Amino acid sequence: MERRSFIKNAGMAGILAAGSAPAFAQSSPEVKWRLASSFPKSLDTIFGGAETISKRVAAATNNKFQIQVFAGGEIVPPFGVVDAVQNATVQCCHTAPYYFFGKDPTFAFACAIPFGMNARQQNAWMYHGGGLQLMREFFKDYNIVNFPAGNTGAQMGGFFRKPINSVADFKGLKMRIGGTGGLPLQKLGVIPQQIPGGDIYPALEKGTIDAAEWVGPYDDEKLGLYKVAKYYYYPGWWEGGPELDLMVNTKAWEELPKDYQAILEAACYEANVDMLAKYDALNPAALKRLIAAGVRLSPFSNEIMAACYKATNEIYDEIATKNAKFKKVYEPWKAFRNEEVSWFQVAENRFDNFMIAATRMSQQKK
Repeated sequence: MERRSFIKNAGMAGILAAGSAPAFAQSSPEVKWRLASSFPKSLDTIFGGAETISKRVAAATNNKFQIQVFAGGEIVPPFGVVDAVQNATVQCCHTAPYYFFGKDPTFAFACAIPFGMNARQQNAWMYHGGGLQLMREFFKDYNIVNFPAGNTGAQMGGFFRKPINSVADFKGLKMRIGGTGGLPLQKLGVIPQQIPGGDIYPALEKGTIDAAEWVGPYDDEKLGLYKVAKYYYYPGWWEGGPELDLMVNTKAWEELPKDYQAILEAACYEANVDMLAKYDALNPAALKRLIAAGVRLSPFSNEIMAACYKATNEIYDEIATKNAKFKKVYEPWKAFRNEEVSWFQVAENRFDNFMIAATRMSQQKK
């Protein structure tokens, strides 16, 4: 009797358990979003950040929450994605926020500004230093909720048709440069041009521009910039750790179920880590290929770096006196950056410098 009762109850529990899964699945709504990227599909690293988000969200929701990714120009222009999110033309976009410094230079703090932070420091500021709260307060005016969703690491200074040996060589130079990096260079005589990634090579090839920066060896090789300009400089001091963001329309975000919100936020974390790891894995071999193809690799001189640093600080002070939103972010950002630099010069810098010297010595012995 007890055995029959046990079997009966166990069977009923099994039926209830089996029935609960479909009921739960049915309670999860189907959501379909469109994501406008600022990048071409050919750049699998930076465009791939949006794909990472889309795939993870779909996998975590049993395909209930789907985000269709469109490359730059497919549904809106690469530099039109913020307007598209703000106006709810699309639910979200994946972009470099500094592209939109023309709207307000404060945008750039969610990406990179000259002589700013490296990738780890940027993450520290955004996640644990108050940066994300400051930027979300700023983005409220644009009907946007932002999420860090990628980073390239410190970028290269770009390809130049002629050597840049002194500050005087910048005079009259037409250069493709993204974000606020063009502002201090403009003080030094450069004519900055903001051109989408897919349009850089034709502009450099035709002579519309004299120089161009994009990201680093892996992407720069894909764009073919080395075929028309052989002088490759570093570092891109205007992009020490540029962050890519997923920008979401506020209403679309608020309408998402809480579990979908958590999944989307986690997917952005994944994209943030994965993009940087991919660039770090692919750039070394790409740089070797570029050098083998005849690229002349050189650092910017100390004279050039010092002049750019001086011009940058002058620009920041000028903007801060006129723009209260910029100043509100800039002051705590600067304090945090200085603390990070002080910390990184201790263990991190000593370790890196020793490893560079030790590796170079071991390679010379072979």
